[in-house]
Amino acid sequence: MGCAETFDFPVRYATPQGAVPDLIVHCRDESMLPAFVAAALELVDAGAIGIATTCGFLARWQDALTAALPVPVLTSSLLQAGLVARTLPRGRRVGVVTYSAADLTPAVLAAAGLPATTPVGGVDPGGVFARTIRHGAATLDRETMAADVASAARALVEAHPDLGALVLECANMPPWRGAVEAATGLPVYDAAQLVTWFHGGLAASGRPYAHGDLW
Repeated sequence: MGCAETFDFPVRYATPQGAVPDLIVHCRDESMLPAFVAAALELVDAGAIGIATTCGFLARWQDALTAALPVPVLTSSLLQAGLVARTLPRGRRVGVVTYSAADLTPAVLAAAGLPATTPVGGVDPGGVFARTIRHGAATLDRETMAADVASAARALVEAHPDLGALVLECANMPPWRGAVEAATGLPVYDAAQLVTWFHGGLAASGRPYAHGDLW
């Protein structure tokens, strides 16, 4: 999500001042909301016709950000999980693979429109993927990160044999979607796919929200 080449349409980025995983995910620091509004308004002023965030846990701010901004907002990959669930055959459920299962609370699920009983599986908190996202790294161990995400997905499916599809919560997981598909044999949905869908509607709408060319 943080790489413009992921998308086949123009994107622009703004980083909310002080936003780090510990504050946003693990501490759930509500005082950071104004920083996200300010960063989003910076993008709108530059001509953006829609705003997306790169952290699935920001589903809890979906209503606050749509209230504060003059363009449509998509905060989280989790927002698609309810739709995915409704596409599945009777007796099948959607599961969520997340960066931090401990922090994907019933309140966050509810903010995304999901029941508290939604099956959730997180990557190993001490593994390479989690440590890289939480603390950063000079280089990416792509093979191990893919294995961490696939392992979490496999464990989730083994624990819940009734799953019919998976949603990847973390916006850093789309590169490993193929590994998850191979590990589980299930349809997998991620943040990059959802943003592409989001943009498709906005781009076809005659751009009523802003005058610029950048999304």
